[in-house]
Amino acid sequence: MHVVCHVITKLELGGAQEVAMQVVSGLDRRRFRPVLLAGPGGLLTDEAHALEGVEVRTIPSLLREIRPLHDVRALWELVGTFRRLRPKIVHTHSSKAGILGRLAAWLAGVPCILHTIHGYGVTPAQPFWQQKALIALERMVGRITTHWVAVSQADRRQGIEWGLFTASKVSVVRPGIDPTAFAARIESPERDRLRAMLGVAPDQLLVGTVSCLKPQKSPEDFVRVAALVCQRVPAARCVLVGDGALRPKVEALLLEQGLQDRVTLLGWRRDVAALLKAFDVFVLTSQWEGLPCAILEARASRIPIVATRVGGAAEAIVEGIQGTLCPAGDVRAMAERVCQILEDERFRVDLRTGTQELPEEFTIQETLKQYQSLYAYLLHATRPSEDVMKLQPNRL
Repeated sequence: MHVVCHVITKLELGGAQEVAMQVVSGLDRRRFRPVLLAGPGGLLTDEAHALEGVEVRTIPSLLREIRPLHDVRALWELVGTFRRLRPKIVHTHSSKAGILGRLAAWLAGVPCILHTIHGYGVTPAQPFWQQKALIALERMVGRITTHWVAVSQADRRQGIEWGLFTASKVSVVRPGIDPTAFAARIESPERDRLRAMLGVAPDQLLVGTVSCLKPQKSPEDFVRVAALVCQRVPAARCVLVGDGALRPKVEALLLEQGLQDRVTLLGWRRDVAALLKAFDVFVLTSQWEGLPCAILEARASRIPIVATRVGGAAEAIVEGIQGTLCPAGDVRAMAERVCQILEDERFRVDLRTGTQELPEEFTIQETLKQYQSLYAYLLHATRPSEDVMKLQPNRL
């Protein structure tokens, strides 16, 4: 049985964290012994510790913020942990954990070092010099990385363009979700009850998002979209599910726009599958992404989607069928499309009552299948199956 260590900075609500937890939870226990290493805190910590058959360890110094002393301490905490556990694979997620986790694995002599890119730590919000420095750092750590995984073709292409890896060292594995709860149909009385809980009357229309309130997700743009939509559509109401560092700015902007009675901030919720069924339109205003799980959840829920054309978003929806993509930051274009959807009841009803299912490649079952095949391929534990060969980058 091979020990597989997954490393992530913090178990907050987010796509990378959800995927990491689902993978360690679903690994075949006859072949793999999963260990999850994470920094302190996070709303998913209790859920992680409740996962059956998964060893969860906290690395106290592993923080999301760059703090040199803590980072050096975290590096050696990870090295010591790997030397004790002797994993065959270390699988890192996100930028900070990716850098420290891979360096520690290399220092500890781990034979297979795998990194999943859930969107890059290099972002448009950073100054040019910082972007260049981070790319150089990723290139350096890339030399000790056995294999990379991108969640989107867009991230795969970007990494090759930056020289982080060659086409033979990267595979694309989607961040799958369990579509069962999202795809379950709901009768009108139950939907009305859900909407009433959110303060939405039967004759009103609900525009919503599920998002961490941080710069990447640009929640202020959601408020600006909401302001334009509410001006044009009197029946519109909006809800923002999520929380984060930008909440004070979002609340101040709501006051400035006079939207306190039209937009509700729900904070973090674990009943997202139920809440999505109350939405008439789903909006995501991200400035950059890998491949957002929120879009997959909205698509599985059969809700029209209006999102920004960033990262792998264009790979997750079919424009004109599941929704529309707009340039990042173009709040007027997004508001216009939201209004068009709100004014087209037939489109909304047809999508909600349709039979189109989420493609298999976006399900957690397929994600697990591909990761386990990739692990086996990297370990040379079995002869590469047809599924493994499909994962090889030169065949993508």
